[in-house]
Amino acid sequence: MAAGRPKAFDPDKALDCALKVFWQKGYEGASLPDLTEAMGINRPSLYAQFGNKKQLFLKAIDRYIQGPASPSAQAIAQPTARKVVEALLFNGIKTVSNPRTPHGCLLVQGALVCGDDAQDVCKELAKRRKAAITSLAERFEAAKVQGDLPAESDARTLASYVMAVVFGMAVQATHGVSRQDMTAVADWVLASWPSK
Repeated sequence: MAAGRPKAFDPDKALDCALKVFWQKGYEGASLPDLTEAMGINRPSLYAQFGNKKQLFLKAIDRYIQGPASPSAQAIAQPTARKVVEALLFNGIKTVSNPRTPHGCLLVQGALVCGDDAQDVCKELAKRRKAAITSLAERFEAAKVQGDLPAESDARTLASYVMAVVFGMAVQATHGVSRQDMTAVADWVLASWPSK
């Protein structure tokens, strides 16, 4: 039996290209012509390899979390709650202001405003942002048990506060706020961090 015809493109590279388009233009702003041109493939190849635009976007989100955003995602493993927050803030600043990638955060601005046909995409991103807050709150609860955070700390509110800063800096980065200014905000958060 003859071997199948080899693919004319690298799916990983094509997905990386789609990720950049979505990151720069958001879900609705990224048209199929934008995507196929950046990926170097035609529509039938896109559909055959990745499914429809929504499926491609969700694959790009996973790629973003595993790739450019992975240092922030891995911050939860730091040994203390303060180190977790430090890693989230400073890794986040590097990610959202990297000169080699679009500025901002794909999870934040990928689908903030969507038409009726894309509401499930908005909900998916909101679900992922909420999951990040929940994961951080659980880490802070563990820190309280370990004596790393004061017992009276409200883990959920603290996690919501930290992620509001992280997501807020991502929005600011899209409007040209400097790393220096974002670092000053991060330093203030750490300076006011609750101690035992």
